[in-house]
Amino acid sequence: MKIRKLKVFNLNLAYVKSILIVDDSPHVRRSLRRLLETKHDWVVSEAENGGDAIDRAKELRPDLIVIDLAMPVLNGIVATSVLKQIMPAAPIVMFTAFSDPHIKRMAMAAGLDSFVDKSESPEILLGCIEQLLVQRSDNAA
Repeated sequence: MKIRKLKVFNLNLAYVKSILIVDDSPHVRRSLRRLLETKHDWVVSEAENGGDAIDRAKELRPDLIVIDLAMPVLNGIVATSVLKQIMPAAPIVMFTAFSDPHIKRMAMAAGLDSFVDKSESPEILLGCIEQLLVQRSDNAA
């Protein structure tokens, strides 16, 4: 009989953070999931469009949302506005290839907390998420 070793992470559930990825591209969602799951205290879930994001957010109550701009059903700006009504304290990061200043202003007016261009390095997105999660923890304390 062969015994398999399992990786066990000693997690303090008080520090586990849930993150919802919202993007219509399965490839982008998969890549983001792999990146975010390198942080062992982050639990990642997915939604494929703005409408799905609202349903998943109501169900999961994530600590932070990473959302794309251009998606079917509801775009990222409209979805952000609705998500902020449901969960005003949850930070939302728009991760998109559209970097037009007008789009950024519209997204920020909808309640967006931060904007990261998809051309940026993964470390930029990770740093942004970490900073927003720390700010949220500080505000909750």
